[in-house]
Amino acid sequence: MLSADDYLSGQVLLIDKPLHWTSFQVVNKLRWEIRRAFKIKKIKVGHAGTLDPLATGLLVICTGKMTKNIDSFQAQIKEYTGTFVLGSTTSSYDLETEIDQTYPTEHLTEELIRKATKQFIGEIAQHPPVFSALKKDGKRLYEFARAGESVDIPSRQVHISEFEITHINNLEVNFRVVCSKGTYIRSLANDFGKALNSGAHLSVLRRTKIGDFEVKNAVGIEEFIKNLPSE
Repeated sequence: MLSADDYLSGQVLLIDKPLHWTSFQVVNKLRWEIRRAFKIKKIKVGHAGTLDPLATGLLVICTGKMTKNIDSFQAQIKEYTGTFVLGSTTSSYDLETEIDQTYPTEHLTEELIRKATKQFIGEIAQHPPVFSALKKDGKRLYEFARAGESVDIPSRQVHISEFEITHINNLEVNFRVVCSKGTYIRSLANDFGKALNSGAHLSVLRRTKIGDFEVKNAVGIEEFIKNLPSE
């Protein structure tokens, strides 16, 4: 069992983030539980890469002196799995907002869907979702979006090294993506729908890898807390 000194000197914790939690909430919860368990007044805790509340999977949490390595962990290649729903879009590109438009899907075939992935391999220009935590003029983009204000979001270059369709069930398309830091899978869903002339949004997202860290080696929040010393 790790000691207070272990956490203060620095640990890398692999947490499987549950649905509906923000990454910030996970960090706060773990910081509070570590302080409580070891009666520590202050300890640095941070995460290496945000996951949206509607996403699950790998959060790399750093404590103590290991927080200095957060930037290097964030820069690592990431792997995601999930599901796109074809034929409809939402303003957030996922299920945070309601469906705002529907599109014809009669022309879609499995061959067409699989072939469309090829145009997203390599260096691509991507517009971040307006419902995101990126800042413009000192405000988060989602603040503009929730206020109904339009905002110009410049595209940025990201790199996708693998984009694989793993299963197709009617309009639900399961995928696996390996990509660079800064890639928005919600934006990829939206762009994929445009490429198919059918619209699409993200319905499920799970981060499975960050560099050499894998979600199969991660623990849930409750399990982590259970393994801390009890009072």
